[in-house]
Amino acid sequence: MSKEFSNKVALVTGASRGIGAATCLALAHEGMGKIFLHYRSYHQGAEETLASVRKAGAEGELLCADLTTSSGIHDLIHNLQQRKAEIDFLINNAGALIQRTNLADFSEDLFDRVMTLNVKSVWFITQAVVPAMLRRSGGVIVNLSSIAGRNGGASGAVVYGAAKAAVAAMTKGLARELAPQGIRVNAISPGTVDNYFHEQFSTREILAKVVAATPAGRLGTNEEMADAIVFLCSDKSRYLYGQTIELNGGIYMV
Repeated sequence: MSKEFSNKVALVTGASRGIGAATCLALAHEGMGKIFLHYRSYHQGAEETLASVRKAGAEGELLCADLTTSSGIHDLIHNLQQRKAEIDFLINNAGALIQRTNLADFSEDLFDRVMTLNVKSVWFITQAVVPAMLRRSGGVIVNLSSIAGRNGGASGAVVYGAAKAAVAAMTKGLARELAPQGIRVNAISPGTVDNYFHEQFSTREILAKVVAATPAGRLGTNEEMADAIVFLCSDKSRYLYGQTIELNGGIYMV
């Protein structure tokens, strides 16, 4: 357990399962004082994550909001403001493909939902929590990009890939802007992780092909992604700014 996280507050979006839930638990085990756990609709998973966080010794509180809509983003921000929450560590994890759709059938509404969830929420939630970080001259932001932002995304995932490329670009720009004020901004870029995301959007046949093409010979885990996020939150990464760490078992190398 690290003393650097004691009495500190984290916000993790998309925390009801997957990488977000694993990150909450990892931060709790590292001694985080309090964690705000955002979720959209999977209340049972959010409650289970909250129980695990409390069992690990951290305080926790659930925040429900649909980040695929502008009103949902504002709801989350309003709830944070009502609680006078001053966030030390922001993990912009919430994101999804929503559905695989090729160019010919991709509606304007779907485009807006993908971009709102994966890009707009990152920008405006960050905008909302940064003032408190500025007052304390310190804070950490970790964004979630994706290998799709490097390779353009698989079939039906082009807009998602574009959104995640935007997150990587925003990470660099925000890091440059906020570094002089003591705020570090970095990102991780997961490859294919064996979790609910790919239960929704990939078949076992597709995943088997990914494994065969991956030098590590397996898919990633939620816990491996969470470990990297905790590293980026910690003082061990104190000279790391504007980086997007690729976590993909070697299937994509910079």
